[in-house]
Amino acid sequence: MILLFLTLLLVGLDQATKLYAVEHLMGQAPQSFFYDLFRIEFAKNEGAFLSLLANMPGEVRFWILTVVNGLVLIGIAVSLLLPRRMAFYSFLPLALVVAGGLGNLIDRIRFNYVIDFLNLGIGGLRTGIFNVADMAITAGFFLMIPLLMQKDPAKAPAPSPVDPLSPACPQRPAT
Repeated sequence: MILLFLTLLLVGLDQATKLYAVEHLMGQAPQSFFYDLFRIEFAKNEGAFLSLLANMPGEVRFWILTVVNGLVLIGIAVSLLLPRRMAFYSFLPLALVVAGGLGNLIDRIRFNYVIDFLNLGIGGLRTGIFNVADMAITAGFFLMIPLLMQKDPAKAPAPSPVDPLSPACPQRPAT
């Protein structure tokens, strides 16, 4: 239920902002805000993140960015929907990636490119142009970092009886 709600919310927001971008930003000069920290400018991204693969032939891009991407998203979504217990801090990053990936996949299926329109930066140091779906995907990946860096609790050694903080230690100080 959470996956469905989060997906509908983020995909709806993503598609609504992209519709706004098409209707109000396409063909317009970039708009700058907060001393050029934030820019709004319409872009058609035929590639992936930072236009990766944009120079590949259209058929190759279609198979990689639409078909393979769609299959991966289906696989992640199915794994999230399986009836098993998953901690929310493990579920949320994957749900964000699925929701954001679906938002961009809709664009690829409809237009054969992704609509981007947001840009951040200071001076010459700027992000690529991105959208709401990209923010969800990026947030999901950042939330995954601590999970990927934690040690596997199943492989963690059992507490040592000589550890004074271990409940198994006979000399454990009274608290």
